[in-house]
Amino acid sequence: MNDLNMLRVFLAAFFTFVALFYTGLILYKKRRYQPVTTMGPTYSCHWWNHLTFRLFRAAIWLVCVWLVFSPAAFDYLVPFTALMIPQLMWSGAMFLVLGFIIAIAANFSLGDQWRSGIVQNDNHSLIKTGLYNISRNPGYIGVGVAQMGFFLALPSLFSLTCLLVGLFALRKQTLLEEQYLLNRYHKRYVDYRSLVPRWL
Repeated sequence: MNDLNMLRVFLAAFFTFVALFYTGLILYKKRRYQPVTTMGPTYSCHWWNHLTFRLFRAAIWLVCVWLVFSPAAFDYLVPFTALMIPQLMWSGAMFLVLGFIIAIAANFSLGDQWRSGIVQNDNHSLIKTGLYNISRNPGYIGVGVAQMGFFLALPSLFSLTCLLVGLFALRKQTLLEEQYLLNRYHKRYVDYRSLVPRWL
């Protein structure tokens, strides 16, 4: 098996693992805390962001699995052949793993408060410790790193589109969550925001 075939198998396995991991995490947390996921009001910006992420995650997983069984299908993704350097592509795979680790570490830093989306919950408190003492959005940094890694691992118009749409959606979601936290915590969030950067 050559490097590119091994990389395709890795990508399919990686995204399958991520899908199973988050599905398991959500099911586990649903048994203990309600609610854990929300898309927000239908057709709101929050709703569109979540729908976009869900559709792109499904598309990425399907494409990666498809390429394992039909490598020639990569041509349909409009490959950027100048970037198809095995070392660069494998570095992208490592960025995928790194981004996933950062995102998971951020999620676990939230403990019982981890949610997907803006979930109204009376038990919610402002987390300012751990990774959230370094960045206000460490989980989204991890997702962004992983998205860049996916582009490098599978350089194509498809992965570039995923990257650009993903980064745009991340920024929009960040702004929505910041407004929610400002409305909920007022001066406490203003003080936190003045001490900790949005990203790094």
